[in-house]
Amino acid sequence: MRFELKIAWRYLFAKKSQNAINIVSGVSAAGVCVATAALICVLSVMNGFNRVIERFFSEFDPELLIRPAEGKFFSLDCESMQAVQAMPEVAVFSPVVKETAMVEYRDHQVPARVMGVADNYQQLTHIDSIITDGSFLVWDGGFDRCVMGRGLASTLGMNAHFVGGVHLYAPKRLEKVNLLRPDQALNRETTFISATFAVNQVDYDDHYCLVSLDCARRLFCYSAEEATEVQIRLAEGADIKRMKKLIRNQLGDSFEVLDRYEQQADFFRIALVEKLLCTLLLAFILMIASFNIIGSLSMLMLEKQADISVFRNLGADRQQVRRIFLFEGWMISAIGALIGLVLGLGICFLQQEYGLLRLGNGYEYVLSAYPVAVEWLDVLVITAIVLLMGFLAAWYPTRNITTEQ
Repeated sequence: MRFELKIAWRYLFAKKSQNAINIVSGVSAAGVCVATAALICVLSVMNGFNRVIERFFSEFDPELLIRPAEGKFFSLDCESMQAVQAMPEVAVFSPVVKETAMVEYRDHQVPARVMGVADNYQQLTHIDSIITDGSFLVWDGGFDRCVMGRGLASTLGMNAHFVGGVHLYAPKRLEKVNLLRPDQALNRETTFISATFAVNQVDYDDHYCLVSLDCARRLFCYSAEEATEVQIRLAEGADIKRMKKLIRNQLGDSFEVLDRYEQQADFFRIALVEKLLCTLLLAFILMIASFNIIGSLSMLMLEKQADISVFRNLGADRQQVRRIFLFEGWMISAIGALIGLVLGLGICFLQQEYGLLRLGNGYEYVLSAYPVAVEWLDVLVITAIVLLMGFLAAWYPTRNITTEQ
């Protein structure tokens, strides 16, 4: 151990002539400890909520989504698309027709995103796990059925057990509007609700209505070989990034290939911004807590003027004396950070295991307790921020230290 570090270690735990120095040092370490624990807990809770929302998205969104780079629809009867479908790593290849239509039930009318799905849609996603009422069914052998978002069904005043027809209206895409009979410019399809689902996201729950692919093609005037997008589930063990690149190379620039994160780019971008802002806010609080280190070191340097003279007479230069007090301040910060990390991780572990901090009584919310997910990259970043703050707080009062009497 270096000479400067030994002296700093001794100063840290030795009794001072002025008890206020011990108190200020303790307050400094406590402030750093609380701020560090707060950073760990808050960021872990944010990670927990993000993972919960990601899980809901993953139940509805496909692993890979193919859509045209320009325009609204494309033909499935092309060599490149057939080559993608024939890839051995592609377990489920499901064309989709998705457009906006008017949904009507009795005297309620609501615009919605009508999504026509193929027969293999249940193999593509985990839609059954988010069904809240009824069972997934878009064709019963005789009639078209629909599966609605819970919010959309509520707006229409219905649930999965209603037997009345749900009417879908969309403009005839390939015909001009007859101003004398504008009602003839609309296609109409009638379905019967079979289930409701909840992704717990407004964009899905309040706007989506799933119908059969044939029903959507009739409603929006698409042929049997046309689709607005293709959703893909890969075979177990397939590498998503590699397959995404292969499919993109196969299809060329005419198509976009999106993974789940890119399909929800806006959400993940907002979540990242929220996390950065929260980190900056708590880092600012940590910086204020670190100011106590400046006061503690300033008082210690005044008390140790005689020791500084002794170090000078023994041959210590100015840089060595500076490093003694620099190490002192840094150790105060490091001890507070270490205790804060242990405290924060301990609180997160208890919350994960026992759900100490609860959300209501468990019935009003999707979750009964605050979710927690500790990411070790966050722990490393927090540790680096704390140590950097501690270094700056220790460097400031020692930058002009002198060895003169």
